[in-house]
Amino acid sequence: MPGPRLIDDYLAALSAALPPRIVEELADGLDETRRWHLGRGLAPDAAAQAAVAEFGDPQVIVTSFTQASSGRRTARRLLLIGPGVGLCWAITLITARAWQWPVPVAARVLFGLALITVIGLLAAAAAGRRYRPVCRAAAAACVGTAILDAVLACTVLVIAPTLMWPAAVAVALSAGRTGFALRSLPHALTG
Repeated sequence: MPGPRLIDDYLAALSAALPPRIVEELADGLDETRRWHLGRGLAPDAAAQAAVAEFGDPQVIVTSFTQASSGRRTARRLLLIGPGVGLCWAITLITARAWQWPVPVAARVLFGLALITVIGLLAAAAAGRRYRPVCRAAAAACVGTAILDAVLACTVLVIAPTLMWPAAVAVALSAGRTGFALRSLPHALTG
C-alpha cells in the first residue's frame, strides 16, 4: 500500500525537524486532505500523492515554522532592545568609574565571555534556519540574558549603592528585559 507509506515518509521527514505536537497537527491535516481526495474518487496512491503535493516540500514547511517560531521572535526582540539597555549600562559604569571597582579580572573576563555568548545565541536564534536549534538557542539566550542582567544589577547595587539616575534607568530596563526573557522562555522552548 504505497499511498500511506508515502505519507509516512513525508511525516518522517517533518518529524526529523519539528516537534511532535506540530507534526501531529500536520498529520491530521494531511490525512484530511488525503481523505478529501479519496472522496473525489482518486485511488489511494493518487490521493496520497495529491495530498503531499498540496502540502509542499517538507523543507519549505520546516522553514515556515522556523521563521514563525516564538524563539526567533523573542531573539529578535532581545537583539533590538539590547543596544539601548547596554548603552544605559555603559553610561552607568562609566559614571561610577567601574574600572576602579574591586572586581577580579577573571570575573570581568567571564562576564564579557558570557555576554558575547548570549549575543551569539540570540544571533543564531534570530537568523537560524533549523527549527530545533533556533528554539534551543533562543531559550538559552533568554536564561543567559536574565542571569547577566541580574549579575550586573546586583554588582552595581552592592559596589556602588548610592544610586544615580543612570543606574536607576539601567536597573529598570534590565528588570523589564529580564521579565520579558523569562516570560518568553517557555514559548521559546516550544517554538
